[in-house]
Amino acid sequence: MEFTYLDVAKMIDHSLLNPTLKTDELEAGIDLALLYGTASVCIMPFALRRCAERLRGSDVRASTTIGFPHGVHSTASKVSEAREALTSGGEELDMVVNISKVLSGDWNYVRDDLAAVIEETHAAGQKAKVIFENCYLNDGQKIRLCEICSELNADWVKTSTGYGSGGATIEDLTLMRKHAAPHVQVKAAGGVRDLDALLRVRAIGVTRCGATRTAAMLEDACKRLGLQPIAEAAAAPAGY
Repeated sequence: MEFTYLDVAKMIDHSLLNPTLKTDELEAGIDLALLYGTASVCIMPFALRRCAERLRGSDVRASTTIGFPHGVHSTASKVSEAREALTSGGEELDMVVNISKVLSGDWNYVRDDLAAVIEETHAAGQKAKVIFENCYLNDGQKIRLCEICSELNADWVKTSTGYGSGGATIEDLTLMRKHAAPHVQVKAAGGVRDLDALLRVRAIGVTRCGATRTAAMLEDACKRLGLQPIAEAAAAPAGY
């Protein structure tokens, strides 16, 4: 498959969601995203304001999670989280569906829960991703979520949090791309660990991917494209 560096770099939401990450590791992660020019940094909510400040003036967007990782917060709590995130500079919000309500078939609740956060996000001129956590769902439930997200004009549907019992699969991504409206993009999370996997999901229409192995994937892209390694170029003396 033919691709450019930006084709793959701008697919990546560099993930900084592991709760054991320390402050210096979060700062280093933001540095990495800026160096490689990813689409966004998806960071823990408490660190979002600092992240947004660091990213200001770049084309790397600041993002965070809402209702993470189980989606079982009250709707009011999710809306409050979204407002705080937007005030803190969040440009893309990754919201988890209420998994319990999905499994219970309470689709009115699910729709209203999603609508509240999506509307809040869009009113601020920012974008919303909806996380399904597919490892717990059957195909019918995934399809219904795609339909609801299409009706609500979600910006992305997303496979997983990365913290469930499974992550993105080709089968799920294909299903989601088929049943989400064309204006709704698809994001993979969990299981895309190298450039070949990233290119495979790109081929079926995935536009974003949560990743922690960002540097390895993008250095591999440079190698295949015959470009100077990013890390090598960054380490070169001034005027090199």
